[in-house]
Amino acid sequence: MLLRSTILALALTATGCSSWVYRIDIPQGNYLEQKDIDRLQVGMTKEQVKFILGSPVTIDSFENDTWHYIYQFKSGRSADFNARKDFILKFEDNLLVSASGDFELSENFNTPYEN
Repeated sequence: MLLRSTILALALTATGCSSWVYRIDIPQGNYLEQKDIDRLQVGMTKEQVKFILGSPVTIDSFENDTWHYIYQFKSGRSADFNARKDFILKFEDNLLVSASGDFELSENFNTPYEN
């Protein structure tokens, strides 16, 4: 009986301490900031866009002119705090023609970029 009580007490103590375990945050992909998105303009080359935003997470295998910037964050502390942001760029003839996703485009985005 004493052995069972001891095992039960240890099991309850161990489960009560599980919140003390450190779990790391897991960020994956391209973290983009609005200030960088604001610098984009139609007519920029792929190299200019890559200089501003970095390399995309994925480039569409079937359509080389579509770039996907994806960022996902999983909190180690709270299962309720998870975030995901997507940003998709389309190019034609090596020039940026459109952008869509979870970011606001600047007022200057549709003004053609001049080299």
